[in-house]
Amino acid sequence: MEVPLDYIRRRLVNTLLAGLALPVRSAVAGVDQPPLLFGTTPVFLDEQAEFLARWRAYLETVLRRPVRFVQRANYRDILNLLLGQKLDCAWLCGYPYVRMKAQLELLAVPVYAGRPLYRAYLIVPAEDTATRSIRDLRGQVFAYADPDSNSGWLVPQVELKRAGEEAGRFFKKSFYTWGHRKVIEAVGSGLARGGAVDGYIWDSLARLHPELTGATRVAWRSPEYGFPPIVIRRGAQGMEALRHTLLGMAHTPPGQALLARLNLDAFTLGDDGLYASIEANWRYLEA
Repeated sequence: MEVPLDYIRRRLVNTLLAGLALPVRSAVAGVDQPPLLFGTTPVFLDEQAEFLARWRAYLETVLRRPVRFVQRANYRDILNLLLGQKLDCAWLCGYPYVRMKAQLELLAVPVYAGRPLYRAYLIVPAEDTATRSIRDLRGQVFAYADPDSNSGWLVPQVELKRAGEEAGRFFKKSFYTWGHRKVIEAVGSGLARGGAVDGYIWDSLARLHPELTGATRVAWRSPEYGFPPIVIRRGAQGMEALRHTLLGMAHTPPGQALLARLNLDAFTLGDDGLYASIEANWRYLEA
């Protein structure tokens, strides 16, 4: 009997995908151990639940211990859980890290486009070809991502202060979207005339959903800042295995596939020098 060509193609694709990702459920040795609790906020992926399930399977297989991702809508909730010893580690922003670094320690830093750095973007509707800086948006509606976000709040606040402006009076109205993707959606749909967004997320969505970012234009790019890190409570025990596992992801096919889904190259060791400019901006704003 002749096998349909479409069937052969589907089997080939499934076989290739199976080689790139671990099964969503994996047998874990040491299931009697307490799960490793890993805090995250929403990322840009459409299939976020599926991705986290595959990442969990990968971590469990390598660590030989249960892993549970704990998601919250904002950085503040994740930070409070971490400091309250209800999480073992968290993927946080550099801004809360520098404010709380006496209590936090870097575990690993993502590498994006070859470097552990990213930029903040000022975005406007695509039809706005005149705006060149945040100073051009006086009296407009502006969208922030999160009050604990470097790119989505701190950077625009600092830019306004350097221009001699008071952020609370500069805009007609401002609001938080509680997500960088939502900032892009707010600006693209006309809910806001400008927004502050993580450049890595805008660039990643430009690859995955050009119809979404295509409704916006990047009017300004900030200097580079340390990429949002994975952190632990200072002095937390037993985290070396997780650090080793994250650093090793770039050297295994399943790990590489997971990193590719995140549009990242690898994880690397970081140091406080990466976040010095964020700390300088925070102290400047507080002065």
